[in-house]
Amino acid sequence: MNTFEQGLGRYLDKGLLAFLRDIRIAIIGAGGLGSNCAVHLVRSGFANLVLADADTVEPSNLNRQHFTLAQVGTPKVLALRDNLLAINPAVRIEAHHLLVDARNMPGLFGTCDAVVEAVDDPRTKKLIIETMVPTGRLVVGASGLGGVGRAAEMRVRTLGPRLVIVGDHATACDALTPPLSPGVGMAAAMQADVVLNHFHTLYKERS
Repeated sequence: MNTFEQGLGRYLDKGLLAFLRDIRIAIIGAGGLGSNCAVHLVRSGFANLVLADADTVEPSNLNRQHFTLAQVGTPKVLALRDNLLAINPAVRIEAHHLLVDARNMPGLFGTCDAVVEAVDDPRTKKLIIETMVPTGRLVVGASGLGGVGRAAEMRVRTLGPRLVIVGDHATACDALTPPLSPGVGMAAAMQADVVLNHFHTLYKERS
């Protein structure tokens, strides 16, 4: 057990930590939602992540995504992997710098216990839900996180036994309501909280 895990053990018991370490989480998209959600998950004890994203870090990402100026030009999944390892060197990160589609999704995420949908494109969001929900895995998406001053409207909506969507479910990211750190970060934290609560509950039921 490394120094990070020893510190986390002050808040979570050893049995729960051992359980969370073996849970495999897919994060599709390593931008504002995915990068911040991944950090929250690792800080909460998860240590087995599969990351997938085709983009590289750009200067316009730094206002809300968990990257540094020195990482501009680096594939997001590789930069995020490095940042997560800096938090907990024991994490197991499988990083895929590619575009996720219907053909590769089952192979990439078939061994995962939960999927975090963290992409911008509505068609890809729909594809992830249609592909992964029928597998019985927990799928946690986001909708409506643009602009400022909407914290009170952010909520968790359960749309099925294994499908949960967070956000205000209305406000798109555009010129009038751009993606900014507080709103994006809040949605990412809500996604991570849904995942943690799901497996924390499952652990208690099995104990």
